[in-house]
Amino acid sequence: MKTLEEVQDIHMESAKVYVDELFEKVQQRNPNEAEFHQAVKEVFESLIPVLAKNPEYIEQSVLDRMVEPERMIIFRVPWVDDQGKTQVNRGFRVQFNSAIGPYKGGLRFHPSVNGSIVKFLGFEQIFKNSLTGQPIGGGKGGSDFDPKGKSDVEIMRFCQSFMAELSKHIGPYTDVPAGDIGVGAREIGYLFGEYKKIRGTFEAGVLTGKAIGYGGSLGRKEATGYGTVYFVDEMLKAQKESFDGSTVVVSGSGNVSIYAMEKATQLGAKVVACSDSSGYIYDENGIDIDLVKQLKEVESKRIHEYVETHPEAVFVANHADIWSVACDIALPCATQNEIDKEAAEQLVANGVKAVGEGANMPSTLDAIDVFLKNNVLFAPAKAANAGGVAVSALEMAQNSARLSWTFEEVDVKLQNIMRDIYQNSMEASVEYGAPGNLVVGANIAGFTKVADAMVSQGVI
Repeated sequence: MKTLEEVQDIHMESAKVYVDELFEKVQQRNPNEAEFHQAVKEVFESLIPVLAKNPEYIEQSVLDRMVEPERMIIFRVPWVDDQGKTQVNRGFRVQFNSAIGPYKGGLRFHPSVNGSIVKFLGFEQIFKNSLTGQPIGGGKGGSDFDPKGKSDVEIMRFCQSFMAELSKHIGPYTDVPAGDIGVGAREIGYLFGEYKKIRGTFEAGVLTGKAIGYGGSLGRKEATGYGTVYFVDEMLKAQKESFDGSTVVVSGSGNVSIYAMEKATQLGAKVVACSDSSGYIYDENGIDIDLVKQLKEVESKRIHEYVETHPEAVFVANHADIWSVACDIALPCATQNEIDKEAAEQLVANGVKAVGEGANMPSTLDAIDVFLKNNVLFAPAKAANAGGVAVSALEMAQNSARLSWTFEEVDVKLQNIMRDIYQNSMEASVEYGAPGNLVVGANIAGFTKVADAMVSQGVI
C-alpha cells in the first residue's frame, strides 16, 4: 500500500506529464505564435500542483478547453485616407472564455498587432479578470492600424469601418471591449458613435473607457497606473518597505505610465526616468509629471521635448536602455517583453528591490527567473495591472444602474480590489507550496475560480 507522500508524488508527476503534453499540443496547433506560447507556458508551470491536488480538472479537460478560444474573429477593415486612397487593415477579436461573465478586454491599435499578440492578451485577460472579483470573462482585440500620424478624420473613418464588423459580435451582455495601446477616449468615442448608429440604441455598457459625458467612469483613466502602484505598495508593506523615499523608474509615458508615476510620487517616491519609443529621459530631480501630461496627453509630442523645458534632464535615444538607470522600484508600463534577462540582471546589479508590471507581460520568462532567484519582490502583470479592467467593470456597473460614482468612491473601490488581489494571490501561493511567489499565486487564484465555473457549467 502506497503512503500519502507516494500518492501525492504520483499525482504531481501525472500532472506534469499532462501539462507538458498539452503545451506541446498548443505549440503544434498554434505555430509561429511566440507571445501566445510564452503566456501559456508561464501559466501552465504554475498550475501543476493545482492539477495534482484536483485531478478532476484533468479528467474534465478544463485546461484543454481554457487554452482554446471560444471564438476568434478576424476581419478586413477598409477605410479611405485624406488623399482619397483606400487603405486596408486587419481587425481581430478573440472571445476567450465566458465562464464567469461576458468577454471583457481592450482593443489595441498598433502595427505589431497580430493573431499571436491578441491571443496572448486574451489568455492573460481570463485570469486577470477573474482576479478582480468582478463577473467578467476574458477577451481582447485590435488592429494593425497605427493611429500615430493620422488625422482625426482618418482615425474616425477607420474606427467606423472597424465597428461596422465588430458590432456584430459585441454587446453589454456578450462582449464589452475597452481601450488599450493606441485606443483612448477619442477612439472609444468614434467606436461608440458608430455602434449606436448601427444598432439604433444607446447601450452605454457596450464599451468602457468612455468620456464622462456619456457613461464613462471617473477614475478609469488613472485606474491601471494607480492600481499597479496600489498592488506594489501592498507587496512592499508586507516586507515593511514603502514607496516613501524610494527611487522609481517607469517605462513608457502613456496613460498607464503617467498615472503610475503620479501615484508613486503621491506616496513619497521620486520618479527619475520614463520613456517612449524614441528614447528615455532621466531627471535626477524627479520627473515633472505635469509637463509629461502636457506633452503626451495634450500636445501628442515626443518625450525628448521634455529637456527643452528641463535642460538639466538627459535624453537617451534608446528606450531599452532605461533599465540601466539605478532604482529601488521598477515599473515596466510600456509593452510586452521590454525587460529581457540582460535588463533584469542590470536592474538586480543596480539594487532594485521591487518590480511591478504595469504593462501586459513586460518581462520575459528568463527575466522573471532572474528576479525571483535574486529575491526581488515581483508583481506579475495579471495581478498588478488589473486595476484598469477592474474599474472598467465598475463602469459597466454604473451604466447598468444608470448612476455615477465620485472619483473618491471609485478610487476606494480600486484600492480594495487591488488589496484583495494581493491577498488572494499570496494565500494561493502559500496553499500550493510557493509562499511569496506572486506569479504562481496570481495564476492559481485566477485559474481556480474560472475552472470551477467551467466544471459547474458542463462541457460547452
